[in-house]
Amino acid sequence: MIDALTNIPRLDLGFTPTPLEPLDRLSALFGGPRIWIKRDDCTGLATGGNKTRKLEFLMGDARSRGADTVITYGAVQSNHARQTAAACAKLGFECHLILSRRVTWRHAEYETSGNVLLDRLLGAHVHLSEPADVAAVSRTLIDRLTRDGKRCYVVPTGGSNAIGALGYMRCATEIVEQSRGAGFQPDLIVHATSSGGTQAGLIAGLIAENIDCAVLGINVYDTQHARIERHLTRLLSETMNYVNLAPDASARARIVHEFLGEDYGIPTRQTIDAIATLAASEGILTDPVYSGKALGGFLAMIRRKDLSSCNNAVFVHTGGIASLPVYATAFGSDGRYE
Repeated sequence: MIDALTNIPRLDLGFTPTPLEPLDRLSALFGGPRIWIKRDDCTGLATGGNKTRKLEFLMGDARSRGADTVITYGAVQSNHARQTAAACAKLGFECHLILSRRVTWRHAEYETSGNVLLDRLLGAHVHLSEPADVAAVSRTLIDRLTRDGKRCYVVPTGGSNAIGALGYMRCATEIVEQSRGAGFQPDLIVHATSSGGTQAGLIAGLIAENIDCAVLGINVYDTQHARIERHLTRLLSETMNYVNLAPDASARARIVHEFLGEDYGIPTRQTIDAIATLAASEGILTDPVYSGKALGGFLAMIRRKDLSSCNNAVFVHTGGIASLPVYATAFGSDGRYE
């Protein structure tokens, strides 16, 4: 464990360490580096996902501040919102989710099934909003709850601030220890990047462990490329400062943008084919918004020999399969792109 994390409030919420498994059948199909998968879909909190690690520190901070009510934000089918609702249910916090109609995907049950169904089952108060109205809805809600005597704690979108990123510093330690036990050191860690906390935490954790390994985020979120890069650089700096790590890590903040497609939450043909290929070759499901889209980009990079100098690559599965039912129309009868 990284020494700097030992005295920071954290509540156990997930099943960790999550498995690190070789994907030898998938590796053989593509002929590039040996591919490993870090199974953060198996963190165990209401179908799991990467936000569980962030919420361990965020909920620890909320509890240490005496909060009794948690408010957070996300798109309608937010995996972060679902895991926050589960964490609140487990810990006894009142939970409010402000869900924005940010995604243009059309499905008859988009606002009632998938993650939204789970949010409600977990006891969360769901507030649907148009993107332009989120700030106003948030102010009104916080004012009302405060007048009612609630002690509110606000978790940012994706749980991505310096506190939340600490969860992925811990994950970096797991990857280092597990790969060492398996007899290799990864040359590359790949994952879907959106709100930035996963990538910032992984980079900071590897620096703390003195491990030279690239961390590649595949943009699945923002069509404004410079904006997501600035956000990651700022969050990485804040995370490094939070745990008193001195080095300037901005050079490690690498994001690939070309696989986003039309927009956030809109799967591409490459996304759907990657989901089907991993499922058929390894029996592992990914989602069309995050890990499936990132996997599609990662496999495309292998196919065109972009990663020819890499021997071992770790793909971080950040969860999200609860949203698959509302993306059923993206799949043809054979599981491929329709």
